[in-house]
Amino acid sequence: MSIPSKYDASLVEGKWYDYWMKHNYFHSKPDDREPYTIVIPPPNVTGVLHMGHMLNNTIQDVLIRRARLEGKNACWVPGTDHASIATEAKVVAKLKEQGIDKNDLTRDEFLKHAWDWTEEYGGVILEQLKKLGCSCDWDRTKFTMDDDMSEAVIKVFVDLYNKGLIYRGYRMVNWDPEAKTTLSDEEVEYIEKQGKLYYVNYKVEGTDETLTIATTRPETILGDSAICINPEDPRHQSLRGKNAIVPINNRVVPIIEDDYVDVEFGTGCLKVTPAHDENDKVLGDKHNLEVIDIFNEDATLNSYGLHYEGQDRFEVRKAIVKELEELGQIDKIEDYTNRVGISERTKAIIEPRLSDQWFLKMEDLVKPAIKAVLEDDDIKLFPKKFENTYRHWMENIRDWNISRQLLWGQQIPAYFYGDGKEDFVVAETIEDALKLAIEKSNNQKLTTNDLRQDTDALDTWFSSWLWPMSVFDGIRNPENEEIKYYYPTNDLVTGPDILFFWVARMIIAGYEYKNEKPFENVYLTGLVRDKQRRKMSKSLGNSPDALKLIEDYGADGVRVGLLLSSAAGNDLMFDEALCQQGKGLANKVWSAFYLTTLWEVSETIEQPESSVIAIDWYQSKFQKTLVDIEDHYSKYRLSDALMAIYKLIYDDFCGLFLELVKPAYQQPIDSKTFNAIIGIFEDNLKLLHPFMPFLTEEVWQTLHERTPEDALIISKYPKKTTFNETLIRDFEVVTAIISGLRTVRKEKNIAFKDTIEVFVINNDSFSNDYNAVIQKLTNASHIVEVEEKVEGASFRVKSNEYFVPISLDHINVEEEIEKLTKELKRAEGFLFGIQKKLSNERFVSNAPEQVITLERKKESDTLAKIETLQASLARLN
Repeated sequence: MSIPSKYDASLVEGKWYDYWMKHNYFHSKPDDREPYTIVIPPPNVTGVLHMGHMLNNTIQDVLIRRARLEGKNACWVPGTDHASIATEAKVVAKLKEQGIDKNDLTRDEFLKHAWDWTEEYGGVILEQLKKLGCSCDWDRTKFTMDDDMSEAVIKVFVDLYNKGLIYRGYRMVNWDPEAKTTLSDEEVEYIEKQGKLYYVNYKVEGTDETLTIATTRPETILGDSAICINPEDPRHQSLRGKNAIVPINNRVVPIIEDDYVDVEFGTGCLKVTPAHDENDKVLGDKHNLEVIDIFNEDATLNSYGLHYEGQDRFEVRKAIVKELEELGQIDKIEDYTNRVGISERTKAIIEPRLSDQWFLKMEDLVKPAIKAVLEDDDIKLFPKKFENTYRHWMENIRDWNISRQLLWGQQIPAYFYGDGKEDFVVAETIEDALKLAIEKSNNQKLTTNDLRQDTDALDTWFSSWLWPMSVFDGIRNPENEEIKYYYPTNDLVTGPDILFFWVARMIIAGYEYKNEKPFENVYLTGLVRDKQRRKMSKSLGNSPDALKLIEDYGADGVRVGLLLSSAAGNDLMFDEALCQQGKGLANKVWSAFYLTTLWEVSETIEQPESSVIAIDWYQSKFQKTLVDIEDHYSKYRLSDALMAIYKLIYDDFCGLFLELVKPAYQQPIDSKTFNAIIGIFEDNLKLLHPFMPFLTEEVWQTLHERTPEDALIISKYPKKTTFNETLIRDFEVVTAIISGLRTVRKEKNIAFKDTIEVFVINNDSFSNDYNAVIQKLTNASHIVEVEEKVEGASFRVKSNEYFVPISLDHINVEEEIEKLTKELKRAEGFLFGIQKKLSNERFVSNAPEQVITLERKKESDTLAKIETLQASLARLN
């Protein structure tokens, strides 16, 4: 078989991925082995591979491949999330291009379009993950809208409702006017926004008085129900018991008193708009105020907006300020920085809105999840610093708004049979709902035709919080073989941005439905940023094309590039040069492998002493590194684990070990050494395989002819054994000696083919057992211990002094004279500067004593160097 001298990832990656798939290495089913389970954080079905996915899934693949090598039953469950808001927006946009309005479709018609879209575009990201080398159990691929997954969601909703934990309430919620749906508190991000503070004058009914309120949202004036003052505020005592006239619509509203008003903010008078502010709603309920909603669902103004009806809220803001100015009712306008809530998905500015929604009571549900992470340490977060974030969210949790005004998603299983607010039942099927409705209403004439199912869908997170259980059918069939074998899962790898959205909620669901944690460890990756520390995004144009990176550097190169700078929980400053470094490692490993194919192996020649020592040293270094690697894995420091492997293979194996054991030019290698090299190479490949699966499988399969049962992906991970710490330390000295002797050769222009003599004053009593190794890598004829200095080039390693007599036969005299003359001129110039400084009385009298001492030492050292250089030149001349 002809083996190419250079490694080409494009010829290797598809071949081995197909091979792994063909032989079903990724598939898992329960057996008598220890399970190791990861469930993928399901990417949005709308998604394509980006750098965050690349990092997250590379980490998962490293963990799953390592577990497989350790002999565990490794199961990595892939899948996608239906992503209600994002997917519905994509479908609506596509329909719009076709001239179809979503509002003209029935629910079933819209869902057909949504499923068509999902089948055409969904799951692209999973195919892209295969290019990265992800060894998921593709037979287990799940989608959160699969029939069995949806059944599980509905079953949980009904169960929680029957337990009294789900309720329907008319509450102030976060409204996304772009997606036209409510959002939970956790789906709202807050940003600082530069705005204005408008001071507006209101007339006081029946008087010539005016009062002034300060507002950042003058468009909501049309929904005012009252003006509120603090009863203790001396400035506004004259307003007590009076009414105010709202500008523009001239509605008369009461002036109420409440100590809620902050006398320090604005003017101390507060406009109260119960339909459009959560705190105003509390005041409105307390004082029995009218609730006037001035917005449509898309945040345009409704009929309460008078002549602004149908216009966007922000356009109305400008227009209403202009009208108020014309009416003489703007007192002043100031710049003001405001904290504004935006939709985590669409980035639209949130409107507080009153509506009937479904909520899940969280106060009691959250308790086991707090205990598991913060008290019992049953679930560990890596890095630990995120426990503080987790604590803050969980201890300040509010009821979860789980309904969404969307069509794409699991439809809420509530069925209305009358006009009253309580005329509904909750059931898994319409048949069950009918029985409950007949029983509740005592109306035997009811039929399924009389039942109207709630049109809202459930929050997407309400399905994904069941993910570790529902992928194994653990909700519908809680005692099935798979859930009992694979649950709880082992590791969860995700981003800290969904620590509450998803991680915490899965923990809550796990304890509620399995009375057990859903996973043991949570590894929180950082965000991928560019070299300027900016978060990668399409809008900034700073996110590289993931598939193009794989094309340019190979999947292995990209995986290494990502992980080399990805410490747990810390953001990754991505630089393409890191992928080049990964590609460089692949080339280095291939070159090392190719070198071994060029050697002729002899069964008759003896094993050299240098090879015996080298093999003992590398095996000890390997074992010591293995201990370090396992420690890094245990702490989820995958970047450190990879760096330890990188240095072991690149520096120790390729850089030193192969140099020590390779045969002389055109000479054979003894079979004992060769077999040891191949065994060591195979162990190296096992360590590197989780990080660089394609390269390592290619080398492994080319080293020997293998059967499918012998593939690297299912081989056995190296076992830890004892190692010789003294030998490892001694070799650090050996490499320093080798480096020193090579430096002498370079500085003295001595060709490697010419042997050198080495003499040593062995003050450290360093063992001469390593002389064979030193001699091989420096072409030294012998190493002799002496009592006194030997004339020639010298250097120190620790307390030992090494000498190499320089024969004129071995050096280029002209080049050496030229080099020494340049060094002498530099030394003389340096000396001139020092002596000039020391002859300056002002410097000597003013400089600290330690500075003068240092300068005098520089002078004496330089004089000694000049003397040595002059003596060397004299010998050459």
